[in-house]
Amino acid sequence: MRSRVSLLFCWLLVSQLTALGQDGFAPLFDGKTLKGWVNVNCDSTTWTVKEGMIHCSGIPTGALRTDRQYENFILEFEWRHLKAGGNAGLFVWAEPISAPGVPFLRAIEVQILDHGYGKSDWFTTHGDIFPIHGSTMVPDPPSRGSRSFPSEMRSNGAPEWNHYRVICNDGTIKLAVNGKEVSGGTECRYRKGYIALESEGGLVDYRNIRLKELPSTQPAPEDSAPVEQGFRSLYNGVNLKGWRLPRGSEGHWKANDWRLTYDGKSEAEDKHLWTEKSYRDFVLICDWRWPQKGGARSVPVILPNGDYKTGPDGERETVEVTYPGDSGIYLRGSSKSQVNIWTWPIGSGEVYGYRNDPDQTPETRAGVTPSAAADKPIGEWNRFVITMKGDRLSVTLNGQQVIQQARLPGIPESGPIALQHHGDPIEFASIYIKEL
Repeated sequence: MRSRVSLLFCWLLVSQLTALGQDGFAPLFDGKTLKGWVNVNCDSTTWTVKEGMIHCSGIPTGALRTDRQYENFILEFEWRHLKAGGNAGLFVWAEPISAPGVPFLRAIEVQILDHGYGKSDWFTTHGDIFPIHGSTMVPDPPSRGSRSFPSEMRSNGAPEWNHYRVICNDGTIKLAVNGKEVSGGTECRYRKGYIALESEGGLVDYRNIRLKELPSTQPAPEDSAPVEQGFRSLYNGVNLKGWRLPRGSEGHWKANDWRLTYDGKSEAEDKHLWTEKSYRDFVLICDWRWPQKGGARSVPVILPNGDYKTGPDGERETVEVTYPGDSGIYLRGSSKSQVNIWTWPIGSGEVYGYRNDPDQTPETRAGVTPSAAADKPIGEWNRFVITMKGDRLSVTLNGQQVIQQARLPGIPESGPIALQHHGDPIEFASIYIKEL
């Protein structure tokens, strides 16, 4: 019995060493599938496996990330651009979904840029390291701002292969290009998160992706990226797959890389853009912005209880605002359960159909009225986080909760979600859903 146990132990040890490699590295890519990777916000055609390589089409702009976080590690891989001037990147210590108003993840970026792209006084063709969309870093010289430039230009141009060795340890990052360290940074935040490959227009191949984990240095919670929560993208950046596009809406609701754009001019009978699938309880993330400033318009003033403010004569008081348009998001197939998007003083997030329903209780009408106006200036991106559970609705706008557990009596138990037509141009992006 003892000899059998010894043989089993030896076999397990040999198997583990074989999987890890004698140098402690383990493959992050098996050469056959994308197992262990998550398509964050791209189409299924963006990231494919060909001849033992991860192939990126570059369309749309987005990311492919690991399915787990890493803290301290050595990452090695090879990359090549197939066309001159291609752009791509590596994200380390990244968040699981795109940052507000962009298709990129909050992360530390390691630039993967081909010679043909050109360079300027604020970026080079490869090897730059810099924090993006909320991350921070103190760059190694030579540098500009928070960007570390490579001390030596060592990359090969398309279609030749290049080798990167990235060492990330205790908030410090170092990059070696084709065998020599050239750039880096310290005091990185985050210093634990996901690893991701970036799609940004370049036709790129990756191979021999392997990683060696290093001992933990116990990062504080604020130094770690949020853990993924099961969100999946509802928009792939290439087409409107998963959405119902009726005749008359073609060319008006459009896939425009990472943005889903609408010109306000659909000629369809039902001009809204509905999901093909119905949803019951969910959390929806959606970014939106007004692409044009608009003109002046007088709009009613709404009180915190949902009533319209009136003057001594009983007439509604108005205030002049810059009006770029009106839109919203319909929940569970109902236009009444609309989370509104506009520039009225009360702010976006209110539920117009319930607030204006005289049959609703005062508590219901007050509950669907935003507690604050949290919109960003016209032209900037806003982020909704909409939670629908049972007949209760909560809305967060740009990190501020404006609707909390509002009751929507009579809302259907299930139904599709729609981006509203109101005759005005609007843009949407980063549409994610998590079913509860």
